[in-house]
Amino acid sequence: MLPSSLHRIVGVIPARFAASRFPGKPLALIHGKSMIQRVYERAIRCPQLDSVLVATDDARIFAHVEQFGGQAVMTSPDHESGSSRIGELARHMEADYFINIQGDEPMIDPGQITQVADLLLGGAPIATLVYPCPDESRFHDPNAVKVVLGTRQQALYFSRSAIPYLRDGEGLPPQSWLHVGIYGFRRETLLALVDLPVHPLEEMEKLEQLRWLANGHEIRCGQSQGPGHSVDRPEDVPPIEALLKKLEG
Repeated sequence: MLPSSLHRIVGVIPARFAASRFPGKPLALIHGKSMIQRVYERAIRCPQLDSVLVATDDARIFAHVEQFGGQAVMTSPDHESGSSRIGELARHMEADYFINIQGDEPMIDPGQITQVADLLLGGAPIATLVYPCPDESRFHDPNAVKVVLGTRQQALYFSRSAIPYLRDGEGLPPQSWLHVGIYGFRRETLLALVDLPVHPLEEMEKLEQLRWLANGHEIRCGQSQGPGHSVDRPEDVPPIEALLKKLEG
């Protein structure tokens, strides 16, 4: 059941069981707690959020979240993206803003969520984060999404290619940013986005945010210190467990 009272900023963690590279990932144990519990417990530390919800299409994830004391909502199994899943909530839930919190970052920094919330409260229709590219190998890595920014810190383009191109030299361009995969939306903007058809640029790059830019929506970017520690495959778990053991004992 959705909360009935008005919430200004809602954090939503999309979670599905059938991930192709790591089935059951939200329920994977990481140093004694499930991935989704770790994300949830870090998200609720953000003082800007009025509530945090897990949006899932799987009864096992729903029951697990309820078991550890979190709040979960069942959504359609037909969504192809987290923003689409959150859009389903936005149609039925009164709130001014929604923040899409990645469900595979068990060490997510609550301060990053606060940054996105502050951008929304400052007038951004869509907000996300970037960080300075640390080296040339990351700049040329197609798995690292690059961002070109305008003078108002708005995203001009996202790409898996090395952009901007440094025509008169080698090395890293002075403005080389990588994307952090967290998004915040004004409610009416989110509802408009989920009705947009897939754009050719999005199909080529496999980046959903290009659909939004191609249709004239502004994405405001805040600068972060760096990326999170995401879990994409089972082999990503042990290094994060080692970090958590150092932090938690």
